[in-house]
Amino acid sequence: MGLFDIIFGKNKTVAQSNNTNLAEEISFGRYSDNNKTKAKTDKWYLAEDLYKDKKWNASLEAFFDYLRDEHVDNVKIVAQNTGYTFEIYQGTKIVYGQVTEQEITATVSLAQMEKPVVPVMRRLLEMNYSLYYSRFALNDNKLFMMFDSSRDMASPSKLYYGLKELATKADKQDDLLITDFTTLAAIDNTHVKPFSVQETEVKYLYFKQWIHETLQLVDSLNQDSFSGGIAYLLLSLLYRIDFLIVPEGKLLNEIERINGLYWSNKEEKTAVERNQIVKDALRKLESWSREDIIQYFYRAKATFSITPPKPYHDVVDSIKSSKENSVWYRENKYENIALRLLEYGLAFPQFSYSLPKPVTGFYLILMKVIEPAFFASLNVSKPLIIQGELQRKNIEHEIILILNEFPDKYPFLKVNFTKLDYSNYLAFCLSLLTEMESFNFENK
Repeated sequence: MGLFDIIFGKNKTVAQSNNTNLAEEISFGRYSDNNKTKAKTDKWYLAEDLYKDKKWNASLEAFFDYLRDEHVDNVKIVAQNTGYTFEIYQGTKIVYGQVTEQEITATVSLAQMEKPVVPVMRRLLEMNYSLYYSRFALNDNKLFMMFDSSRDMASPSKLYYGLKELATKADKQDDLLITDFTTLAAIDNTHVKPFSVQETEVKYLYFKQWIHETLQLVDSLNQDSFSGGIAYLLLSLLYRIDFLIVPEGKLLNEIERINGLYWSNKEEKTAVERNQIVKDALRKLESWSREDIIQYFYRAKATFSITPPKPYHDVVDSIKSSKENSVWYRENKYENIALRLLEYGLAFPQFSYSLPKPVTGFYLILMKVIEPAFFASLNVSKPLIIQGELQRKNIEHEIILILNEFPDKYPFLKVNFTKLDYSNYLAFCLSLLTEMESFNFENK
């Protein structure tokens, strides 16, 4: 069955029986632990208080309760006779740990190595110097990382940052090591869940289509006078792929690398030169084979964010800047470019920071308006665009769901629905971003 048969329903029996409301089962964007409820945050403070009172086991139980996300089922802890065992999920890796009366240990496997290879060992030795809490090790032909601490010295802060370093570094390095060294083999990654057939096909189609259309558009523009707009188009493309397609492994590393190519050369090269570097990298990415791309289409649990949190005013600054930079394009009828500039206003902080969940929710609304065909291909049950028309009722329903999710944590978060402009896509996105500038994420 071809891709367009799947999308447009020529084989509806298969599509409807296996993929009804497929998008409702799909999560977009990277996992963020900046979404703890008030009850979860209270567990952290409880863990700290219990630790100060030297109630070690009770402190650990509160700590792991804080880490655990019941919706994801990312942390497991089991009581033993003299302590605990625990598992922490992070991407393709599982951290296995043990708590005794004396110490806390945690390990995570990286790769199988039948015999020591000098280049591999050299890289791991060099990387050890950049680690604060954990270290690389080799045992029984297995590369792994480990963290340990005496139980009495394992404060909640030390445990959090130590386990986060262990989990996130291992999740990143296993893919890089296996990609760079053919003598290594993957290990302990069978828990990841590949995308369904339909999700894979839809995301592959749009991965290729977005890159092709963006490169075609930027090549049609004057590279000097439109250098700013071209940069926004290229970067928005990268952030859109990351958020909507959610690639993992080497493909995610490539997206991050291309983004770095633009920002790392900011002082030495002009905007035109940096745009060309990114375009060349995207053309190489576009040439990847289907098999090389879809092997990184899978879903995995996570416990820690891979990006740092930032104050909300940094998000507001990004929104304001994108709105200001879109004025000329709006006034001169370059609506397609203006829309991508507005997209960038939320795409950049979503890619770069660990954001409060409501911000991610509003970014998802923005993307459902800008990319309605993508979401329609994933069988969204309540689309925000039908036959080119904005669906006010569905949009307001989604906004209310976002506002009602954290009433205790964000009691002052409000939306003035009368300020939203439904006259066209561009006007709506502009009005939504303007409303977001006044969001209040303060606690009571």
